Amino acid sequence: MTEHFDVAIIGASHAGAHAAITLRERGFTGSVLLIGEEPVLPYDRPSLSKAYMLGSISIERILLRDADYWAEHGIDLLLDTSAAHLDPAASTVRLGDGRTIGYGRCILATGGHVRTLACPGADLPGIHMVRSLVDVDAIRAALKPGMKAAIVGAGYVGLEAAAVLRELGHEVVVVETQDRVLARVTGPVLSAFVERKHRAHGVDFRFGRHVAAIEGDGRAEHVLLSSGERLAADIVIVGIGIAPRTELAEAAGLACDGGVLVDQCGRTSDPAIFAIGDCARHPNSYAGGLWRLESVQHATASAEVAADAIMGNPRNYDALPTFWSDQYDMRIQSAGILRGACEALVRGDPDSGAFSIFYLKDGAVVALDAVNSPRDFMGGRALVQERLRVPPELLADTAVPVRQIVKQLVS
Repeated sequence: MTEHFDVAIIGASHAGAHAAITLRERGFTGSVLLIGEEPVLPYDRPSLSKAYMLGSISIERILLRDADYWAEHGIDLLLDTSAAHLDPAASTVRLGDGRTIGYGRCILATGGHVRTLACPGADLPGIHMVRSLVDVDAIRAALKPGMKAAIVGAGYVGLEAAAVLRELGHEVVVVETQDRVLARVTGPVLSAFVERKHRAHGVDFRFGRHVAAIEGDGRAEHVLLSSGERLAADIVIVGIGIAPRTELAEAAGLACDGGVLVDQCGRTSDPAIFAIGDCARHPNSYAGGLWRLESVQHATASAEVAADAIMGNPRNYDALPTFWSDQYDMRIQSAGILRGACEALVRGDPDSGAFSIFYLKDGAVVALDAVNSPRDFMGGRALVQERLRVPPELLADTAVPVRQIVKQLVS
């Protein structure tokens, strides 16, 4: 007999969990099922490459809600369970254990696959990813005093891992195919500052090179670079991004192209099925077209939009993209999407360790990076959200709070 739920959510990370939470917060009284592949309760994934890897917080501290919450709010959890097949015509989901679940509405929050190395030796033991609790637990278990670590990828995940390993006393070399850190997400000014910060903490870098092979006798021992250099490595951590998990959607006949395609309310090509979070490619006014975002902000915002549509209160997704990262004593907060040629205006002194970078295009603020500058970030979000035009000399004047600039421009 097929068990039926009014809403079945596939994926129990930030997006899926928040969709269930939002439905209840909005007063939804129907049955809700949350299906998760991991055996643990939904947790905060960004903490994995920061405080959790460092060992300064426990799994209980990063749970999105405790066990009692889900039961008290009537949200059924199926953990350690995969979804094997989605049948839109029958409105059913077949689970990996053979059971079949019926649904009135379905939400896909399937996230992404970690991208892996495609080189000889890429399957050797000693190579780690940073995506799940199991991944980071494996890294923590593998670490021994004074290890040499090679990190592949100088994006946020790789740099956060580098910061943690340096704080734990390990030698760290970061390998990056681009010519600077964070090259895909920010401009040269912030890249240079972050690189200096890491070098000051003892991190070494190899830019403009890719991994040709991982070598070792039964486990990873060396990383061979395209330049011919061979790096000694007791542990290798790969952080080269994720690919959206669209297999379930594609097999179900849903439209996919670089992600599960959705409209401004999160609906897929089947109106009874929604897609949210990392797996969804949605219309984004800040990007100027279809876009796929990987952030907690997008996970929660897209979940709320889908929940509202399910409850008969559809609205267009219009959330401002925001991102954050902690590395050493440095908190980076970003807003907007940096695309195309922009003028970078630095507010404050980078040498002080607290400053902001505003990105202007045709005079309008389109993105922002704030380093240890929460007030600039809070005020600057409004500049980006409203795409306000600001006189550069006014924005550069640190004596004038950004919030005051916003008030002047909108009054």
